[in-house]
Amino acid sequence: MKAEVVPKRARAHTTYTLADGTVVPGVTTVIQVLNKPALVTWANKLGLAGIDSTKFVDEKAAVGDLAHRMIADHLRGAETDTSEYSKQQIDQAENAVLSFLEWAKHKEISPLIVEEPMVSEEYRFGGTLDCLASINGELTLLDIKTSAAIFPEMLVQVAAYRQLVIERGHTPHKLIILRVGRTADEGFEERLVNHVDKRWEMFLHCLAIYNLQKELK
Repeated sequence: MKAEVVPKRARAHTTYTLADGTVVPGVTTVIQVLNKPALVTWANKLGLAGIDSTKFVDEKAAVGDLAHRMIADHLRGAETDTSEYSKQQIDQAENAVLSFLEWAKHKEISPLIVEEPMVSEEYRFGGTLDCLASINGELTLLDIKTSAAIFPEMLVQVAAYRQLVIERGHTPHKLIILRVGRTADEGFEERLVNHVDKRWEMFLHCLAIYNLQKELK
């Protein structure tokens, strides 16, 4: 497996390549075929408030990327370079990190994989999972979000990440989505992913639709 990672803030543009050189889609690209009614409502509210949704999303994406990088570096025991970010972005990302640390308090966390791109040779897709770790003695796949809520498609996303680590020889006992807030008073929200086999089946349907759409272009 080869994964070409574009550095710094272009995390979403990782290119996933199979052993035979074929470029395959990432998990987040594949699940875009799912309907997201909450996203439409949210965009409409921003428009009515006179807010440019594109700029708003770019700003939140920058905060999210930095928060992920800071949490990943914390798990690795490394320092984070924040020189490309504004003070406001750094402040919001630090709030997310503080929420993560609050969640992690009193937990024994031993990371095995942190922010590592992977591909599925069997199903022909890729993804970069946040963390696979032993948490209080249980092998756990941890997906960290800085979004306003935990949305249904996120559970499908994590089920796909599970397949990636299975092909690497690991079978997680738990799949957890952890939402960490960007403001000082948001705190954190933990969601255990259930019905994993059904959510994986949903992802396979999304992948089939994505591939058919690509063929028809």
